[in-house]
Formats: sequence, structure tokens, C-alpha cells
Amino acid sequence: MTDRMYRIALASRPTGAPEAANFSYEEAPVPAPGPGEVLVRVHYMSLDPYMRGRMDDAKSYAAPVPLGGTMEAGGVGEVIASNDPGFAPGDFAFGMFGWATHGVQPAKMLRKIDPKVMPITTALGVLGMPGFTGWYGLMEHGRPKAGETLVVAAATGPVGSMVGQVARLAGLRTVGIAGGADKCRIAIETFGFDACLDHRAYDSAADLRRALATECPDGIDIYFENVGGKVLEAVLPLMNNFGRIPICGMISWYNAGGLGAGASDPGLTGPAIWRSILVKFLSVNGFIISNHFDRYPAFLSEVAPKLANGEIRYLEDVAEGLENAPAAFMSMLRGGNTGKQIVKLI
Repeated sequence: MTDRMYRIALASRPTGAPEAANFSYEEAPVPAPGPGEVLVRVHYMSLDPYMRGRMDDAKSYAAPVPLGGTMEAGGVGEVIASNDPGFAPGDFAFGMFGWATHGVQPAKMLRKIDPKVMPITTALGVLGMPGFTGWYGLMEHGRPKAGETLVVAAATGPVGSMVGQVARLAGLRTVGIAGGADKCRIAIETFGFDACLDHRAYDSAADLRRALATECPDGIDIYFENVGGKVLEAVLPLMNNFGRIPICGMISWYNAGGLGAGASDPGLTGPAIWRSILVKFLSVNGFIISNHFDRYPAFLSEVAPKLANGEIRYLEDVAEGLENAPAAFMSMLRGGNTGKQIVKLI
């Protein structure tokens, strides 16, 4: 076992979109596990949009990464040392190891992974936090009913694709929104969406709204919000009475702060939003999935069999090498990935 590890730390806080200078690639000694702890050699780590928020020194639902601290991330890898009877060298585990080749965590914070059942990367995406986010938000706050219409953006990502597939299996009409014709084709051909619109093909929210109205002739019953911006501007006037809007993210605004430079449509002003919620009797529910992991076993019991028999599909976008994680992360925030963005470390 090597006695050296590598990590990527937060070197400076970004203003707007992150840049390479905001990250620092560093070498350090491999940590030793203490009592009840486990040392893991990370094979794959996850890149997710929420990490952009952790780079800001702003009050949120979780503390920011401190300057000089290791960037936060979930990872999956092989146990190489353990001081807990629940894990032995050679086991595989998921944990929050950060942007690093090695990590130590208390055993109680780890989830054992069986590589013989599913590829270990699925613990980062379709069977991990993103897939769980999509399933929980749709089932708990979307309350889907057969015959309804659902719209979700980032339709080929790990959250959007889970939302669309679960809704389709429940008998809903599913309309995706994605960035580019290729992603729209994947949404339909791989994930089974009934239709998908390329938001880049429309110059304004009004143009996108007209296209959505064509694909949603009976209006929109569920809008799964993970993007914000132009998509929200397009969707909100098309929501049906008693519609539901689960909110798990707003990636289009993460780099701009506030409502972002693109939030210029008069229909997106605060009074107009609140009026729409009132007069259409909408249910709008924000949620952070880390508050709901008591439901994770139910998610696995429902989704894992569907993944095994092919009813649920997934895509992964794999970057090679820890040193390439910042570039992959910055590309992901611009919509450059197709499927779950992960980084292969070994």
C-alpha cells in the first residue's frame, strides 16, 4: 500500500463560474484510521451540481468547504484498512471521501457495496444520491397519477432521467428538456420520454413556452424543478390547477447568484410567481435529500429490481484521473456531460 495520497482542495472562492485557479492539486500522507474508522482507496468519485454552492462562503443548508479544505464528494472504493468489525480489507464501500484518492470515515457513515450485484459506480448515480433525489422528490412531492403530464429539465442527467422513467412507468406523459439535439434523442430513445425539447434551440422563455404548450396540450401537472432560469419561466404559465412543483435545485443560477442574469422575463417576478401559486392552487415543495435518507431502503427495494430487469436505465460520463476533476466539474456546470458525471481514480 502506498503511503501517499492526492487530493484537490479549494484554493480560492469563485466569482461566477469556477476556474482552474480555484482548485489546488496536493499530495499528502495517507491517513490512518482511528478506532471505529475505515480507510478506503477510492476508485470512483461523484461530481454533482450542489458542490458549486459549497465553494461559496454563504449561509446554506450545509457548511461551505473551508479555504484549503478538500472539495466535498461522495466516492466508492476498496477498504484497505479497518478498525471496525463491519468492514474488512477487500470490501467495497460508499462514503463522503471528498475529491481524494483515499479517505477515512467512521464505519457508521459508510454503506457497504457488493460489486457482484451491480457495478460500484451505480452507488454514485442511479442507485445513489441523484437517483434517490429524483425518486423521492417525484413520489413524495410530485404525487404522480396515471394520465398526468410531467416536465423535467436536464432530462438525461441522473436526477432527470430517474424522474422521467419512474413517471413513465406510473403512466404519465413525460416531456423532457435538455441541452442539445443529441441529448433530446437520448432522452427519448434511452429513457423513454414521450418528447424532449432542446432549450438551446429557443431564444427566449416565450419561445420555449410555445413549444412546451404544443407538447403538453393538456397543461403540466408536475414540474420537477432542478434548473430554474428560462425553463421555469416557460413552464410556470402552463401549470394546471393543483399542479405540483418539487424543487431540488436550480443549476442555471448557481454561478450567477440571486436570480441570475438570465431571469429577465417579467413573468418571473416575485409577485407573479406567488400569484400563480395562489390562483392555481399549486403545491411547491423544496427539499434536500440528505434530510430523507430514512426512505433510502424503500427507494432501493423499488428501483434496484427495475434496474436489474432493464425497466430503469442509466448513463455515466466518466472522466479519467483526479487531476481532471476540476475540468470535468466546470464542464458539467455548463451542461457538458451526458449522464451521471463521475471521475475514475484507479
